[in-house]
Amino acid sequence: MRKLIKRILLIFLLLLLFLCIWQFEIISYGLMQAKGQFTILLKARPIREVLEDKSIPDSVKSKLHLIQEIKQFAIDSLGLSPSGSYEKFYDQQDKPILWTITACEPYSLTAKEWFFPFVGTFSYKGFFDKGKLKKEEERLKKQGWDTEIDEVSAWSTLGYFDDPILSSMLMRSEGSLANLIIHELTHGTLFINDNLTYNENLANFVGNQGAILFLQFKYGENSLPLEKYLAQQQDREKLNAFLLSATQKLDSLYRSFDKKTSLEQKQTQKEKMIQHIISSVDTIAFRGETYKDYFKDYTPNNAFFVGFLTYNEKQNTFEQEFKNQFNGDFKKYFAYLREKYAQN
Repeated sequence: MRKLIKRILLIFLLLLLFLCIWQFEIISYGLMQAKGQFTILLKARPIREVLEDKSIPDSVKSKLHLIQEIKQFAIDSLGLSPSGSYEKFYDQQDKPILWTITACEPYSLTAKEWFFPFVGTFSYKGFFDKGKLKKEEERLKKQGWDTEIDEVSAWSTLGYFDDPILSSMLMRSEGSLANLIIHELTHGTLFINDNLTYNENLANFVGNQGAILFLQFKYGENSLPLEKYLAQQQDREKLNAFLLSATQKLDSLYRSFDKKTSLEQKQTQKEKMIQHIISSVDTIAFRGETYKDYFKDYTPNNAFFVGFLTYNEKQNTFEQEFKNQFNGDFKKYFAYLREKYAQN
């Protein structure tokens, strides 16, 4: 009997060793991310404790109260799932803590995808360690990918953990903060594996519409906070429409390339198209100043454009479905979505 147990244990250990060798990269990455995530979770302070701390400025406490209001509104009025998130506060000490990298083929708007257990494929990869992020960027560039690095101001662990409030969130305006919190709570309510574009577009749509409804609820139809948010969103919609059109033109250019098109010709035409996109931003009639210098000191590449599509490609689709089929009722809309994607 002992020999049998030893053999079973040996086989188990060998299988475990084989798995670790076979999936070394994803296991080591997972451990690195887990370390970063748990460090934040362990150092986050309960909101009640922060509110009672006399050394914390009233401006911070006011934003913390606001986030509690936004969260409750999202649950009560929009039909988002109850959540333990945003009940703790993590002070970043004015330092970024998470970045993502996106990669795309150089002459096609085809994003690189990474697979992660339990949640499926993603067209970006997160890093709490900036040194590891830079090494990943170097590796991808050597392989010929266009890359884009973005600092992350918030993320959702999809209900696996209770996400804390990050101090950088408090720098946002009321409308922007409402948009952000509702966006992340949407991920915790509905997340479809292997369909990142759907997930991010849904969260973007709900975040924006939810922020408008929250500001109406809290301040009224003709309030200054609502007017400011709507004005900025109108400019953002103009920019998004421009970028969507620009992305379609860039995609058409790449599709026109054939076997006879040399790499030099591809690169020249690509650069010419992107420079045209950059120079055309000043043709947009913005109301405010926020987006007028959108590409100042920055030249986008394919990774930027596929990242834009991930979050914005389906906004019109969601808006039409929401208004035409559900008459602007978020509770009915989410009841429908939960039933539709019940298997996920």
